[in-house]
Amino acid sequence: MSTHTETALESFAEEWQEWHTAHERQRAHPHGFLAVTHLHWLDSNPTRLEGAPGTWNVEADVVRVVLEPGESLQQDGVELNGHSGKTLEFGPIEERDGVNLASGDTVIELAKRGGEYIVRPRNPSNALLQDYQGTPAYTPNAAFAVAGTFVPFETPRPTTVGAAVEGIQHVYEAPGQIRFKLAGQELALTAFNGHAAGSLLVLFTDQTSGKTTYAANRSLSAVPAADGSVQLDFNRAVNLPCAYTDLATCPLPPAENRLPVAIEAGEKIPYERQDQK
Repeated sequence: MSTHTETALESFAEEWQEWHTAHERQRAHPHGFLAVTHLHWLDSNPTRLEGAPGTWNVEADVVRVVLEPGESLQQDGVELNGHSGKTLEFGPIEERDGVNLASGDTVIELAKRGGEYIVRPRNPSNALLQDYQGTPAYTPNAAFAVAGTFVPFETPRPTTVGAAVEGIQHVYEAPGQIRFKLAGQELALTAFNGHAAGSLLVLFTDQTSGKTTYAANRSLSAVPAADGSVQLDFNRAVNLPCAYTDLATCPLPPAENRLPVAIEAGEKIPYERQDQK
């Protein structure tokens, strides 16, 4: 191996390690998904929720929270309750959007998933977060960083996928496919719009799923260039929250994104799920 090649591989590994360290730091945020203590589904029946103050219900796309005197909810640092108690209203909330409220050390996530309203308290003392020891991953391998081409559909396609919890579905807008070659095979992945403008998100499984990687899904972000060229670095394939907790509503990949090759790159089954191999 030439010195130039060795240097390039060392640089590739160092860049991956920097990215992985930053991703782990973000995942272990005191109010990240590892801090979720409960998952509550709201309906029209006013109910007190474990881990959150007040009585909650939803009707006609409006969430109402009745706080008793002495109960506290804050939004953007502003106390929402008066001395005599108060009824609060939130909504409508867009699908996959939400608001964060604070109650002491707890962040109360109010969100909409699969057309339903959910409440997820997030507390830094949650055992899943306190006991988190990082996520195992494959040693970075440049062979799994491949060039692809983004091929847009004539018009974006609404794509319905299942979820990690039964009874709901997610609908994503798919602007096109990413086509690439790996292990001698011509492959394609349906891509969804990513969180950042111009970015794409792919959800997939492969022949390692349920063996060394999480069975239900992994995700990978990519940013196509103006000419449609795109880099797919599967070393940066990551687990979704459902790989760690049953209190997540993560989407499943569309059927066509079940790859017939083994992607021995990226994050592996979390330590928390090793018993589910």
